[in-house]
Amino acid sequence: MSQSVSNQNTSLTPPPNTSLPEQTRQTVCPLDCADTCSLEVTTQDDRITAVRGGKANPFTRGKLCAKVVNSFPAQVHGDLRIRTPLLRRDSLGGRDFQPISWEQALDIVFEKFSGIQQQWGSEAIAPLYYGGPMGILAGGSMDKRFFHRLGASQIDSSTLCAGTSGSAWDTVFGDAGGIDLEELAESKLILVWGNNITTCNLHLTTIIRDAQKRGAKLVVIDPKRTRIARDADLHVPLLPGSDVVLAYALTAILDASGDLDEEFIKQHTHGGDQFRAAAKQFGVQRAADLCGLDTSVIEALAEMFREHGPAAMTIGVAPERNRNGSAGIRAAFSLMAVTGNIGPMGAGVCDVGRFFSIDKERLARPDLAPVGIRKINVLDIPRYVLEPGEETPIKGLFIYNHNPVAVHPQQARMRAALLSDNVFVVGSDVTMTDSMACADLVLPASTHFEYGDVYKAYGHRYLQRSRPVLPSQGESVSNMELFRRLGTRFGFSEPAFQDSDDALIEQAFASINSAIPAQADGKALDMTPYAEPAMLRGGVFTTPSGRIELYSETMEEHCGQGLPRYLDSPDKRDFVLVTPASELRTNSTFGGLKDQQRDIVCEIHSADAAEQGIEDGESIELHNERATVQLTARVTDDVRPGTLYVPKGAWIADSPTGYTVNALLPGHQESAIGGACYYDCGVDIRHPPKG
Repeated sequence: MSQSVSNQNTSLTPPPNTSLPEQTRQTVCPLDCADTCSLEVTTQDDRITAVRGGKANPFTRGKLCAKVVNSFPAQVHGDLRIRTPLLRRDSLGGRDFQPISWEQALDIVFEKFSGIQQQWGSEAIAPLYYGGPMGILAGGSMDKRFFHRLGASQIDSSTLCAGTSGSAWDTVFGDAGGIDLEELAESKLILVWGNNITTCNLHLTTIIRDAQKRGAKLVVIDPKRTRIARDADLHVPLLPGSDVVLAYALTAILDASGDLDEEFIKQHTHGGDQFRAAAKQFGVQRAADLCGLDTSVIEALAEMFREHGPAAMTIGVAPERNRNGSAGIRAAFSLMAVTGNIGPMGAGVCDVGRFFSIDKERLARPDLAPVGIRKINVLDIPRYVLEPGEETPIKGLFIYNHNPVAVHPQQARMRAALLSDNVFVVGSDVTMTDSMACADLVLPASTHFEYGDVYKAYGHRYLQRSRPVLPSQGESVSNMELFRRLGTRFGFSEPAFQDSDDALIEQAFASINSAIPAQADGKALDMTPYAEPAMLRGGVFTTPSGRIELYSETMEEHCGQGLPRYLDSPDKRDFVLVTPASELRTNSTFGGLKDQQRDIVCEIHSADAAEQGIEDGESIELHNERATVQLTARVTDDVRPGTLYVPKGAWIADSPTGYTVNALLPGHQESAIGGACYYDCGVDIRHPPKG
């Protein structure tokens, strides 16, 4: 089905006869990335002419990834930019969009959603959101207030990313805080576990390499030889989903040689005996077979734990993206505990959440919601639209801060749900994404350059406040203004819907220090004075036992995993497909831009390529029972045999078969919180049919 937008006519070429001088201002990168870089943006005649790294943030130090430098101007001013409300109009030519006024758009949302409420109840409406811009206002203030007051179903989108990791942290540590990533400078053994930091945490590489120069040892645990893995003293290319086995095997080896920290286990852990007994089930040969490793690699890593300390770990979200996600991360955390690598300077698990005590409830106002509103796993949205059974169906969806067609597993099913006649879909976005093309009504969203916000980080301890550097393009509005307008149209009279952006920011920090927003205005504020203490440095374990829980009665009752448990792969095919972060896109952001599609290829090991009769640069098809996707093969020995790599975030327009790799991904969920199992994807390879 074709899609067209009648009002898109924008060029990246600056207008002729420019008279205003260039201006350079400071702002912040809003993308879902650990580094939250400060930016320096040059504008002329209300257009961005250059984006560079800003020097306000001492962690990012003026350095910036290429995708931000190259892509932001095209995103803001390009042909895909949505500049006015658009209403779907089906015609013989396919699906077209007709520009309408904001007044008409708000009336349509009110009429459609009110009708759904009258027939099905408010729970038949749901927001569909995810990362988008990471500012505390754009993703968790007026939008949450609106849907709470509306009585819509509440959505848990953490199951797409980081929710499983967060649950594992809470299970093992409670809300006790981890260590700052800059503390890796004090470590003698650094474990980078499932975290491609050169793509997702770029500025951390300098800290690690400087530590190596002072004698620290670096271990990278990752199925692929990433750029940081090439610099490692040991690369552990384990099979996706086998992290729990590796952690158990290391525990068993160190236990047998008497190298666990017995005093630490006795004083600070709960379930140490059970964890050690479970570890003994994974002898080094069995572990090597399950992990797809040589026994020498596992033994070498155990020796590093014996010889080098203190040890610290930065663990990414990759280990959570499979059926063993929670188990693998819990086991990795537990390994740090049984070796005594928690507490001393340079020892621990990196996490900076304790630095940002923002009052999320005051921003989101959950008290506005009716009591007992249901909560839905975002992965289950298609089922509630297409096959609700006896449950209240979803009849109205509001997509914002999200591109679900490009991000969710089971792409075809998500797309079918959004295109279904059973649901009315409203979307708000900066550009015409694959998901917006499925909507009935599309609203123009402002980029973060066009409004101010406050940004915390998950890769450093600095808070930053931004101001707009451009006027709103076309008729676009920020999320805060959008949901204020909707609140007015729906007749919500509570003062909460009249709060300005400045008032929202003040509320977020009022319980900590009302001066914080001003101190972070245009610069990076070190949040150390406001941080909760780290674990075993004054931080208290809030687990049921008050200790580090290597065994959890809560998890045993919840899902039968009092101890982390290894489950074999449910999808037996020739290859495991891994869809890691792209160096050209952030999730699906920038996916629609021509220059950001160069990595949409399938990396395959040379031995596998030879066996399959595949040459570098050749077209191949990946297929399973869910879909077929055509890609160009890139033969490399950086990937492990039996594993294929295709960076995530591509858009459908880039695929000859009308699907991206997300259409190949399974729909089952891991046991702890129902997290997505992206890396449990089995595929086979074939050559495309000739002709």
